[in-house]
Amino acid sequence: MVTVPLLDLGPQNEALAPAYESTFKEVMKSNAFIMGPRLEAFEKSCAEFLNVKHALGVSSGTDALLLPLMALGIGPGDEVLLPAFTFFATAGSVVRLGATPVWVDVEAHTFNINLADAEKKVGPKTKAIMPVYLFGQSCDLVRLRQFADSHKLFLIEDAAQSMGARWQGHPTMSVGDFGATSFFPSKNLGGFGDSGLVTTQDDALAEKARILRVHGMQPKYYHKYVGANFRMDPLQAALLHVKLPHLPKYNCARAGNALFYHKFLSNVKGISLNGPDAQADAKILLPQDFSGEGIWNQFTLRVLNGKRDALKQFLTERKIGCEIYYPVPLHRQECFKGIGRGADHAPVAEKIAQEVLSIPVFPELAENQRAWVAESLAAFVAQ
Repeated sequence: MVTVPLLDLGPQNEALAPAYESTFKEVMKSNAFIMGPRLEAFEKSCAEFLNVKHALGVSSGTDALLLPLMALGIGPGDEVLLPAFTFFATAGSVVRLGATPVWVDVEAHTFNINLADAEKKVGPKTKAIMPVYLFGQSCDLVRLRQFADSHKLFLIEDAAQSMGARWQGHPTMSVGDFGATSFFPSKNLGGFGDSGLVTTQDDALAEKARILRVHGMQPKYYHKYVGANFRMDPLQAALLHVKLPHLPKYNCARAGNALFYHKFLSNVKGISLNGPDAQADAKILLPQDFSGEGIWNQFTLRVLNGKRDALKQFLTERKIGCEIYYPVPLHRQECFKGIGRGADHAPVAEKIAQEVLSIPVFPELAENQRAWVAESLAAFVAQ
């Protein structure tokens, strides 16, 4: 029996330990601990990596969503289209500003927002759409931009799980009015605590976001807006800057692990690809990368026929890490009871919340570890 954690940060960070230690000493000696050149250098590199004009380091992935909403003036009386199946922060940032979430169903094959359902739910108060590129796979960015433009909506890309993913050559975070991502330690580019990034191609929006990031202050002690403290620490920026050049390699390794699962399990009876051509008698559906340029932040199965919890227990007994992302769709969360609209029609979100289970796909997964995971999935469906 092989022990396989869902995620192991140790090997990746240990490989870069000398560079981290050197960078830490340089920041410590500089005594520049708020804003400054270290942050600016990291922002510049991120902008180049993502092919955007402006990148702003911020205090968390959640704040990377909140700041664009504030910069766009979203507030009471406004509606924001967002997927009913994703992490809390997407809807939480909207509700915190007094705006109304519109719960849009998702696609069963990609887990991402369903634009056909979004089309039905656009209303006179709808001001923005906030898609989430869940588990590392981008939406169709061209279609998404066209949808936003056709309805005169702001587009905020929630790329918390997909920095580095692309659609037909377009990087996520590059086509919206704003893009946002997270450097939470479990992300493909994981930091040393909370931090995030905001992107935009618009000079005026970038300037407003920069002002809001520092309490709405410009110049010092003169407050143009009611902003907040959304700053990223220079130490966090400097350490992430060490890691950034390695991100394509990490993403490639994750893709290799996903490919292994597909090849190993493609001919196993009861296991099929999650898509329109899935086997009728399938028990487990494997995720596909429909964009061809995803980054596999998670490898998320759909476990059919009410067997998800049984598989989770089966894998746990075999010392294989796994997790349910996410067990409750947003519109069913207690804190959002009676809030928003569209909750009466999100059947796919309701269904997949009962089916999803993520298995290890992190870059440093050893060959014997991923083989044990695949063998265990085959053993489960053979029962």
